[in-house]
Amino acid sequence: MDGSMENSGGKTGASRVDPARITGEVTLAHGGGGRAMRDLIDGIFAEAFRNPDFSDEDQARLAPPAAQDGGRIAFTTDGFVVSPIEFPGGNIGDLAVNGTVNDLAVGGATPLWLSCAVIIEEGCDMALLKRVAASMREAADEAGVRIVTGDTKVVGRGHGDGIYVTTSGVGVIPAGVDLGARNVRPGDVAIVNGKLGDHGACILNARGDMALETELETDCRPLHRVMAAAMEAAPSLRCARDATRGGLASSLNEIAAAAGVQIDLEETALPIRDEVKGMCEILGLDPLYLANEGALVLFVPEAEAEATLAAIRATPEGREACIVGRAREGVAGRVVMNTLFGGGRIVDMLAGEQLPRIC
Repeated sequence: MDGSMENSGGKTGASRVDPARITGEVTLAHGGGGRAMRDLIDGIFAEAFRNPDFSDEDQARLAPPAAQDGGRIAFTTDGFVVSPIEFPGGNIGDLAVNGTVNDLAVGGATPLWLSCAVIIEEGCDMALLKRVAASMREAADEAGVRIVTGDTKVVGRGHGDGIYVTTSGVGVIPAGVDLGARNVRPGDVAIVNGKLGDHGACILNARGDMALETELETDCRPLHRVMAAAMEAAPSLRCARDATRGGLASSLNEIAAAAGVQIDLEETALPIRDEVKGMCEILGLDPLYLANEGALVLFVPEAEAEATLAAIRATPEGREACIVGRAREGVAGRVVMNTLFGGGRIVDMLAGEQLPRIC
């Protein structure tokens, strides 16, 4: 594969170039297949990602553990175009790793391996590229996954926006686990693991258009520990969704439609920071539709809700877990907010995009 992250002719993961030599800016030569490209790959990506499974060929060669216990392979892919590339609490690198890890985890899978494709615009600062690669490695280590293969391409000035990243992930779903929105039943309880809207508000503020004074950071983090705790505490766990683009509102609408239930939310229970509420009030946005990169919603039978809450709260990413609503028969596919004033309002699926380039 042209531009792939293999180290042809060398040992797996062994960098053949001093990373200190990789300075300045990315040029078109770094995507041309020659020495400059090899130095870029070896000095930045292979140096950051090397691990026992990192491939020195055009493909990673992995032993699937699912075959040993009757489990299934989970596979996902996602692209990341966030602007700005770096923002309070993270950058496009850890966002890409955590986003893909979380897509696997909410399906009940144990994340194992990732691939990474990076599109780099000519003129991109090498120091920025190194920071992104280092963040990817740190995020992978935190989530217990390995980046095992990848690809790089360079495009001309004006044909990209610094760095785009596409990551794919492979994990294993244990035998007997079958999570899905269709499993939700009337009476089931909706739980979120923490604050909502932080990532969307952080990115909006980081763009600098509003000149708002706030120290908001992204909530970008892996959710595999939250899911492992929930699966152990709730044998009848129905489903889970990471509330990324479209926020909690879109995730709940998707679940309500798939399960044929109505979901009632309690406004007083929603964990949203005052800073996020204030920003949304100024800009006319709804925090329920703001993107999250470290928040999920899951449904469990009411009888298992307290045990699930306790288990999730024992994880670093779930200390602020709380019940936010319930499923009931009602109007199939509808999400209703029970407001502070005692009334109800329909929370519909997001029409269009509140904030582009958010992840």
